Amino acid sequence: MSKAKLYDKQGNNKGNVELPEIAFDCKPNKDVLWQYVKMYNANQRLGTHSAKTRSEIRGGGRKPWRQKGTGRARAGTTSSGLWRSGGVIFPPKPRDYRQYMPKKMKKIALSSALSDRAKENLVHVFEGFDIKSPKTSELIKIFDTAELNINKPILIITNSIENELLLSARNIQNICVKFSGEINAYEVLKAENIIIEQNALEKIEELCKI
Repeated sequence: MSKAKLYDKQGNNKGNVELPEIAFDCKPNKDVLWQYVKMYNANQRLGTHSAKTRSEIRGGGRKPWRQKGTGRARAGTTSSGLWRSGGVIFPPKPRDYRQYMPKKMKKIALSSALSDRAKENLVHVFEGFDIKSPKTSELIKIFDTAELNINKPILIITNSIENELLLSARNIQNICVKFSGEINAYEVLKAENIIIEQNALEKIEELCKI
């Protein structure tokens, strides 16, 4: 069974805590992870790109010169893609890039990402965060006590939406705060260290159950 360091609300080390086997002690499935990352990146695309074809360009309705006898190449319209300010040949048009994945595969991807981080000892469990008012300095002090480097990407997973923590972390470039119900494999893979509130472990275990 995988274990992680346990910290109190001020960042003091209190020993180790066992992590749920379903979420943190499985063999990472690289193929499913690759498919999930591919799907996630595709779903971020807006698909609003667009360029005009020769039929959508203004003008070009008249033949620029006669077919023969000028010594120049044949031309039927100035809106041709061969002309400057003409239409685009095979232009990009708005489209939907969205991809889909079965729920079971999403769960496998999440547990694979979490297990990978746990095996590298990059998962840390906090009893909570003692932040009464939104102050970035207080959060930095907690991380300094826990000896966690804020210059590397950190994902904080909370049991519920905590505005004080969210507001305290938003000024730190490498820290991302997520509610346990909205985490995904991509966010876990992108982070160097995973910080989880102790009461959120049960929710994460439910998310990884197949």
